[in-house]
Amino acid sequence: MVEVLPRSGLKSLISQILGQRVFAVAGVSRDHAKYGYKVYRTLKTAGYTVYPINPNAEDIDGTPCYPMLENIPETIDCLVTVTPPSITEELVRIAGHLKIPYLWMQPGSESQPAVIQALSHGIQVISSGPCIMVAVLTLSHPH
Repeated sequence: MVEVLPRSGLKSLISQILGQRVFAVAGVSRDHAKYGYKVYRTLKTAGYTVYPINPNAEDIDGTPCYPMLENIPETIDCLVTVTPPSITEELVRIAGHLKIPYLWMQPGSESQPAVIQALSHGIQVISSGPCIMVAVLTLSHPH
């Protein structure tokens, strides 16, 4: 796997990402036991604006769910992927087109091609690293 940042830079990047306001979570599930739902709920509970992406769901807990990243009606600060690597790779292409500055690939959603493509688009990436839920719960940010 591609090592994106030295560990010292990782903490700084995590802090930058958690200082953002608008997140999109791809791979959100209606199943409360799945990580896609847990990531979405953790960010929402922490006070972030969070847009769920799932082409097979109309809403998540009453919040409209978007079928694709490009359907979201607001500028996204960070895309969080909880998707199979092949889907992540397609999302990275779209994120590059939309000029989304940050990408957090949850463990299991990353791939070397996705990381390389994201970096080529100038997207700052967290991959093969910590779960965003752990970061949100351990680093406090006012939201």
